[in-house]
Amino acid sequence: MRPILRPSILAADHGDIIGEIRKMTDAKVDYFHIDVMDGDFVPNFGCGTELLKAIKRNSNIPMDVHLMIRQPARHIKLFRDLGAEIIYIHAEADCHTARTLAMIKEMGAAPGLAINPGTSIETISELLPLCEQVLAMTVNPGFSGQPFLDFTLGKIKRLGELSKKYGFDLCVDGNITPEKVRILAPMGVTSFVMGTALFQGNFIETIRNIRADDYWKD
Repeated sequence: MRPILRPSILAADHGDIIGEIRKMTDAKVDYFHIDVMDGDFVPNFGCGTELLKAIKRNSNIPMDVHLMIRQPARHIKLFRDLGAEIIYIHAEADCHTARTLAMIKEMGAAPGLAINPGTSIETISELLPLCEQVLAMTVNPGFSGQPFLDFTLGKIKRLGELSKKYGFDLCVDGNITPEKVRILAPMGVTSFVMGTALFQGNFIETIRNIRADDYWKD
């Protein structure tokens, strides 16, 4: 058992993005996490297609793409063709979420559902059997560096239980620190998107310390 670590490109130094990509590759991270934002579904823009191309040119680390955009079905093929191995969508942004999840799978990527802090499990429970990945947001999506929302912990614990029933991998995203990894892992979380906590410190040392934690040796 080991944590699956996914550095968030949104929090990287975009003035030296190639250097950041190579640093993450040398650290043997598990995925690059890429937030795609349209300025409508969330109040920010970010991470376009050229960034995915740069990652593909400079690393063999797989990419997971979090589409924080309306009508994501229009763009699934584009991001799959750019190399996305996991594609997350939001139920609130898609009129036919089940069909879009099926489309992602048909194109050879892992279908994922992202769940906002204010979205209840009851509203998306029918979709969980269609997912290979679930991304539980612990901040409101759109900006890095926000405080962790503690009220999401109950939902994460419940999703951890449901992950065993339906077989999806549970990932969390939103101010995830090494301390939060230790709290969330026993709840069934297997993957961790990390941004500020990685890029504002010693990136390689932080990853090494998380992976060396005694919890993962059990």
